[in-house]
Formats: sequence, C-alpha cells, structure tokens
Amino acid sequence: MNVATAFFYLFAFVCVASALMVILARNPVHSVLYLILAFVNAAGLFMLAGAEFLAMMLIVVYVGAVAVLFLFVVMMLDVDFTELRQGFLQYLPIGFLVGLIVLIELLMVVIGWVISPGVVPNPATQIDTSVTNTEALGHVLYTQYAYFFEGAGLVLLVAMIGAIVLTLRHKEGIKRQNPALQSARTKAQSVEVIKVQPGQGI
Repeated sequence: MNVATAFFYLFAFVCVASALMVILARNPVHSVLYLILAFVNAAGLFMLAGAEFLAMMLIVVYVGAVAVLFLFVVMMLDVDFTELRQGFLQYLPIGFLVGLIVLIELLMVVIGWVISPGVVPNPATQIDTSVTNTEALGHVLYTQYAYFFEGAGLVLLVAMIGAIVLTLRHKEGIKRQNPALQSARTKAQSVEVIKVQPGQGI
C-alpha cells in the first residue's frame, strides 16, 4: 500500500463517518460541523483524483459559504427541533422505501461494474493532458457546453428572484424610498426658499 492509497482510505473513512454523524447527531450545530468535515475530506478525495479545481471549489463554496451560512442560521434562529422531530415516525416508512430504492440502485451499479467493467463507454470528451485541470474544465464549459452553462445560470437567477418575491413582506408604517419619484422630482418640489425676517432666528 502506497501513500496515495492510504490517504484515499483515510479520507473516504472520515468522509463516510462524518456523513453518518450529520444524520445521527442530536445537536444541529454539531451536524453542521460534521458536514464541514465531510466536505473537507471530499475535497481531499478530489485532490487525489487530480481534480484540484473541484477540490478548491468545494472548500471555497461549500465550506466557506454554504456550511458557514447553515451554521449561522442554526445558531441565530431559535428553532424548536423537538417539535420538528415529533413527526419523524410518520414519514419513516416513506424514507425507508426511498433509501431502499437508492441502495438497490447502488448495488446494481457496483455489481454491473464488477461483472462487466468494459460496458461503460469511453468519455465523449477526450482529456488533454497538456493543459491543467482548471483550463480544461473552463474550455469544455465555455465552448461545448456554453449554452447549457448559461441556461443553468438563468435557472438559478429565476430561482433567486422567485425566493425573494415569495419571502418579501412589506410592513405597514415604515418609510421606504421610491426611486421613480426621486428621479422625476423637480427643483420646485425639492427646494423651498424661506425668507426669514430680522429677529426670527432660532
């Protein structure tokens, strides 16, 4: 066993163990911390596979933004998790059925790979070893899959706008700016000249 194989087993074991602890931990803050640990070990697996760009994105985006956001939301919001767990047994049969289906699919993939590993065809895009992983990924995204990449960005933009529209609530009695009225106002509406008589100062 060489060093790369030892690190692979180490990262894989810690990643699977931390993923299980995300589900089994009773404290939600501990669950988020275990989630961060799972992301870090998954980034280590990407590094061993030679995908340094994906490893860096996993650290920067998921650990640096998403997981930290989860942590702050869980710590700042006073969520009654005891009340949320009361309906856990109600959805347990559905969850068990979905988990069983996913397990069967994974076993079918593994068994198919062991029986006939040559069934999986070669990738359509040939890997150019003369360029870095980041450059090759950018070349593929912005040439062959440029329209799909832009379409995914538009879908995310629409989802973000929809979330803002659905959650935005205007409260009564709060003064808000109206940019249209501010831009359309004239000098007479914004400036008022008052002649102060002698002796009427403050």
